[in-house]
Amino acid sequence: MSDGHEHHGHERVPSRQRRRFPGISSRTYEHPADRSALVALRKLSGFDTVFKALSGLLPERSLRLLFLSDSVRVSDQQFAHLNVMLRDACYILDLEKVPPMYVNQDPQPNAMCIGLDEPIIVVTTGLVELLDEEEMRAVVGHEVGHALSGHSVYRTILLFLTSLAVRVAWIPLGNLAIMAIVTGLREWFRKSELSADRAGLLVGQDLQASMRGLMKIAGGNHLHEMNVDAFLAQAEEYEAGGDLRDSVLKILNVLPRSHPFTTVRAAELKKWAESRDYQRIMDGHYARRDEDKDTSVRDSWRDSASHYTSHVKNSKDPLMKLVTDLAGGAGDLGDRVRRGFNGFTTTPPKPPQSPGTDASGPSDSSGDDQPPRDER
Repeated sequence: MSDGHEHHGHERVPSRQRRRFPGISSRTYEHPADRSALVALRKLSGFDTVFKALSGLLPERSLRLLFLSDSVRVSDQQFAHLNVMLRDACYILDLEKVPPMYVNQDPQPNAMCIGLDEPIIVVTTGLVELLDEEEMRAVVGHEVGHALSGHSVYRTILLFLTSLAVRVAWIPLGNLAIMAIVTGLREWFRKSELSADRAGLLVGQDLQASMRGLMKIAGGNHLHEMNVDAFLAQAEEYEAGGDLRDSVLKILNVLPRSHPFTTVRAAELKKWAESRDYQRIMDGHYARRDEDKDTSVRDSWRDSASHYTSHVKNSKDPLMKLVTDLAGGAGDLGDRVRRGFNGFTTTPPKPPQSPGTDASGPSDSSGDDQPPRDER
């Protein structure tokens, strides 16, 4: 790898034939919610400059020195197989400058792309040891996708603010303000992970490898004990199962996370891989970088709104179904919420009554053997 980490003739080629995407724009694979946010930010003149200026206290130089001094930099001499994957990923997505990559000693499987001025990629030993070559190739493509999309800037801000929130937790209002920003960044970043998963698939071009990698991240290196269809069925059950209580718990569970749940990521990626959009990209029809300047913020927001409308309409989640039904004028709000929280509040049992009577008088003996009516 050259000092500038740049391609020179692309001497290395993928280990098997893969389609390349010259001049591809990150808009091609970005999730609608992720894309609309980034396009809007990029259209604000000088936003990134101001953002970086306000973030002058960020310890980016410290981070770079830390990884340089206490991790292993990927090169032709060190972790050469990862270096080949990295160059391949940049070649396929036509990223001219290859970001530096480091391997950090950490048993927790993880990878990230951070940096304000220039992105750097960090993968942990836990991840390197967990995944095979094709699975790892998808992960490297995932991180290169983050770099191409410009996600590293906001990811670095998120890491810094998360750390800052812990330090100022004793200041009620200060912590509240920081956590509000962190919550917003996490919501965006979860969407950006879905985008990067798509980039990983464009690089690896092997859906099964992407699925295996996500399964391993969820369940460890026990593929012989796991099944892709059963794993995806978990996502279906998670999406559709339970009542409104479960919908609320899903929201609370995901709020502190920077990544979507693994089964959800697998289901989203499979859905995209089977879509017409993905096939068009593989056929060479995709957005080009030189067209980015002509991107309309209004069109991007419209695409995002259309996506969310479709998601809510087709969702099997109890809360989303309630929203859809109410929007369509179906039923009374109080009654539907009560039935959605099936059994959440229970009616105290009535005191024992004399045979043949209830609180209001004699009962109808014809209903003695009738089971209670299920109101669901």
